[in-house]
Amino acid sequence: MSTRRRAAERRRRKQRNLFVAAIATVLAGAAAVAIALGHGGRTATAAPQTRPVTVTGASLPAFAAGTTDPAVGGAIPSLSGTGFDGRAVRVTDDGKPKVLLFVAHWCPHCRREVPLLAADLRAHPLPAKVEMITISTGVNAAAPNYPPSQWLAGVHWPTTVMADDAASSAAAAFGLPGYPYFVFVDSHNRVVARASGEMPVTEFRAHVAALT
Repeated sequence: MSTRRRAAERRRRKQRNLFVAAIATVLAGAAAVAIALGHGGRTATAAPQTRPVTVTGASLPAFAAGTTDPAVGGAIPSLSGTGFDGRAVRVTDDGKPKVLLFVAHWCPHCRREVPLLAADLRAHPLPAKVEMITISTGVNAAAPNYPPSQWLAGVHWPTTVMADDAASSAAAAFGLPGYPYFVFVDSHNRVVARASGEMPVTEFRAHVAALT
């Protein structure tokens, strides 16, 4: 075979190899899309969606709407955990009034309430001395709107987030009956009010005003 024919053959082989590589790339991309669709369009997330939580102190009694709340005036337990990013998050007796909001990613009430509150909190931040901590709890990888970290990031949630553990220990310690669940705490670490279910922004703001 002449030198010219050998060079032409090498060019043809190179073109075939490039064509095969391109087809393999396309097929790999299609497979990734198929896997994502097979999981309901969910994307993988490296961050664990539940994290260890330590509860210190007596738990609050279960909340029941429409009755006198036995937790009002009582001290809240302390929580020690982390956010989705692994940073430490604590609920302690530090002299700050607090708003604790417990949410579940699959809860239809939370999915209506959280974006509304997010927009209001971004436009009108809480008073500087009031701390708001959101606890992501009731996590279920098989339920809609998973994972909660992406849900909260998607609505640009502006407050500190703690990830509850798989047993929802933080939620249980605060007497959660359903979602969303609000606990308003004064500067002496005592419950001022609790509420479960969707809450109008005006009512939320009235509860916050009572803390200041």
